Amino acid sequence: MDVFHSGIVNPPILTKNEKKVLNGICRYPTITDSELSEILHVKFSTLTSIKRRLAAQGYYRSVIFPLPNRLGCELLAVIYMQFNPVIPLKQRMETTKRTIEVFDELFFSVGEEEKGFSISLSQNYTNIGRINEIRTETFGKLGLLEKEYPHEVIFPFETSHIHRFFDFSFFLQDLFKLEDKQKISTTPELFRNANVVELTPKEKKVYSALVGHPTETTQQIGTLVSLSRHTVARMKKKFFKDGLLQVLILPNLKTIGVEILTFYHISFNPNKAPSTQELAFLNSPSTIFFASRKFEAVILSAYQTYQDYKEDEMNKIRFLKENNLFSHPPFISTYQFERMEVIKEFDFLPLVQKILGGGS
Repeated sequence: MDVFHSGIVNPPILTKNEKKVLNGICRYPTITDSELSEILHVKFSTLTSIKRRLAAQGYYRSVIFPLPNRLGCELLAVIYMQFNPVIPLKQRMETTKRTIEVFDELFFSVGEEEKGFSISLSQNYTNIGRINEIRTETFGKLGLLEKEYPHEVIFPFETSHIHRFFDFSFFLQDLFKLEDKQKISTTPELFRNANVVELTPKEKKVYSALVGHPTETTQQIGTLVSLSRHTVARMKKKFFKDGLLQVLILPNLKTIGVEILTFYHISFNPNKAPSTQELAFLNSPSTIFFASRKFEAVILSAYQTYQDYKEDEMNKIRFLKENNLFSHPPFISTYQFERMEVIKEFDFLPLVQKILGGGS
């Protein structure tokens, strides 16, 4: 299921309880249904029924995210491009799928006729540099890079903060006008633990299988890797406890009525790095991804309407100007869900298999 593009034709309007449950699943992805029922004040039977219905109708899906820093990855990379739209998007997609998206490091890639961006996780800069060279050569041969090379923004985990990593709970809370709004928090610790773990051959098999089959039961995973259900359950519990795995809940944005995805690249004033409080202002409820290092940041935001986007954009620009925070105006690019194509979406298994040398 393509949660950023495909959607139900004329989807039913969600009830208040359905909105609460969808938001609750995103905010508390690892707790039990009974715990979530108590937090949301929704009857247990009602909650489980709503969860099944929302999942069956494609309103969300679950992904098990491997914490890359614990596996030896050093950085996150964002690449974005502006194209000369002489070649149709579908033809460009066919080419990139054969030459660029095949790389294991790249897990998310989006494109429209004249623009695109991708996000990768990598063990080192050498791998990312090689991908970008192939990308530049490929697009150059197609005549797509008439003016500019692909822009590369690197976030080493040791010197960067990942404030929001595809956490949709604050966005949904604001979109659905739910009560009891919590203060928007940051989660830099998600990528800041530099202790690399060594897994046994059996642990590698289970780890890869969990990432590749996030909705399978421990019994099904056990069958897949030829281990007992109890062994799989024990390892799975340990992986989550030790911070090696994280659950991501990905709502289907198009289905819930979101029209625009916006990409921001901000280069901060070299004479005035933003404070923690100033970065927090940029982390608005619309934000679903936010990475920063001392003098630059990349933000992905989702908006229900064009007016919502313009209001949030103007607030950001005004704040940056008033506080003398940018060296030049940010690069801002909007993607309309009706027009954009998701070329690669949250595919982490190839990178895990490359690092661990195991399969599922």
